[in-house]
Amino acid sequence: MPSGRVARIRTFHPRRGRLSGRHLDALERLWASYGLTVPTPEGPESDRPDAGRLDLVELFGRTAPVVLEIGSGMGDATVAMAAADPGRDYLAVEVHTPGIANLLALTERQGLTNVRIAQGDALDLVRHLLPPDRLDAVHVFFPDPWPKPRHHKRRLIQPAHVALLRSRLVPGGTLHCATDWPEYAESMRDTLTADPELVNLFPGFAPRPAHRPVTKFERRGTAAGRPIRDLIFRRR
Repeated sequence: MPSGRVARIRTFHPRRGRLSGRHLDALERLWASYGLTVPTPEGPESDRPDAGRLDLVELFGRTAPVVLEIGSGMGDATVAMAAADPGRDYLAVEVHTPGIANLLALTERQGLTNVRIAQGDALDLVRHLLPPDRLDAVHVFFPDPWPKPRHHKRRLIQPAHVALLRSRLVPGGTLHCATDWPEYAESMRDTLTADPELVNLFPGFAPRPAHRPVTKFERRGTAAGRPIRDLIFRRR
């Protein structure tokens, strides 16, 4: 008998992967210091998150601008950016456990103190845990393009999600997206342009910024002959 609950539309594919001994060790030793689990609204009432309850100053141990990295993958790009940008703190969100473990190991290896890792749905994190007007930047690099038209509703960059992400930016904060799928790039540009509180910093697409490291998704797209497109918008 139907429960009446509306199924949630995920913007990502949950993926499984085997953990190496190094990754298991990193999770066991480092998660308590660097990690946090994003609660889901379907959980027990006592476990449901309250809007804006995550104290970023407490999380990082200092007051600094915060960058939200959505979909950090194996963490190489996040670590490279955080290492080159010590004045800002980086909160990476990922669902793939081997990627999270690898990011933990890389963070320790680099001796970084400005990286934290959240496991779970980025939209749940933003919606329920992050206060408005708090983030200096949001990075969405190579999200799942969901290329089939019937799956476009699962794309991360769509009007309601953009409005949510933008609301967590400080005025002047940036939303930086990148993709190697031409049709998704056009859709991203149109969606971001349509938001009345965002301003495109470049006419059309942005030139590739030097601060964004090359990722495996970018190399894969380049090898397949797909153009890489960056979009950088600023909150008014």
